[in-house]
Amino acid sequence: MTTPPDRPRRGVSLYSFQEEYFLRTMSVEDCVAAAAAMGATGIEIIPEQSIPGYPVVTDEFAERWHGWMAAYGTTPVATNAFLDTKLHADRWLTLDEQVASVRRDIDIAVRLGAGIVKATINFSPEVMAAAAPYAEDRGVRLLLEVHAPFHFSHPWILEHLEVMHRAGPHVLGLMPDMGVHVRRFPRVVSERALRDGANPALVDYIVRTYDDHGDTHALMDIVNYRGGGPVEFGLARQATHYIWTEPKEMLEHLPFIGHVQAKFYEMTDEGYEYSIPYDEIVPVLAGGGFTGYLSSEYEGNRHIQDAFPVDSVEQVRRQQEMLARLLGE
Repeated sequence: MTTPPDRPRRGVSLYSFQEEYFLRTMSVEDCVAAAAAMGATGIEIIPEQSIPGYPVVTDEFAERWHGWMAAYGTTPVATNAFLDTKLHADRWLTLDEQVASVRRDIDIAVRLGAGIVKATINFSPEVMAAAAPYAEDRGVRLLLEVHAPFHFSHPWILEHLEVMHRAGPHVLGLMPDMGVHVRRFPRVVSERALRDGANPALVDYIVRTYDDHGDTHALMDIVNYRGGGPVEFGLARQATHYIWTEPKEMLEHLPFIGHVQAKFYEMTDEGYEYSIPYDEIVPVLAGGGFTGYLSSEYEGNRHIQDAFPVDSVEQVRRQQEMLARLLGE
């Protein structure tokens, strides 16, 4: 009998290696092997991205997938589901069609041996409620990603919480993305804007406004009045999509939190994340009794690929080393 963990565990979303996977310098197996080599045993996969022939999971792929899990000592933890509500150009998917799509994604998770399906933020409370009985029958938890600029007090999340409390945390829950804890504006993003020709004074103003917890929603007007162009407008808009919330806000909802997206943009040479204070986040989760997976999700590649080689494996390795240290491993 396996002893239940007494602290959070470490995992990796294969999304982290999207740069190398897209360029075909890493295969799905390579991604699993890289995670395992870092001691990150929980594997999160995006079927739409990583499974040839999706939404069909062939016997061949399923056999290889389970073979990799056995060979590398890893565990399939979560899959990601995307609800394509605009599949048809002339109409929105009906509720029944949306639920059918979710059921298909639940079946894929079961086929891969994962007990969690991440629901993206466009899943409505009605869809979650309608899909809950099927998820329960299949032994899967359907977790809504709480992704910036959404937060636990957002009206949309509050509607979902009502449904979750009715269904129970064993069926429906939350998957907070640590992008809701961005204390400092990501440096890789502002530096990319400068390389793209942004006015340094406006970039500095945007960054300082965010870092000082100023009114980011006023930035686009100010950028306009100060003669900013498309790059500056894009950066100002981006500032409204980062948020800072206190990590302790997760504690109230901990029974419903089944998985954590350990988002990061830049692991520095000194071994910390430039924008997100994991030294505050991890103790909150560990102290609150969270025993699910902290799943690395690297998103810095898109901000540096214009000028620098992308080494997602090294970035994830640094984050995993930091997480292991904070977890006392």
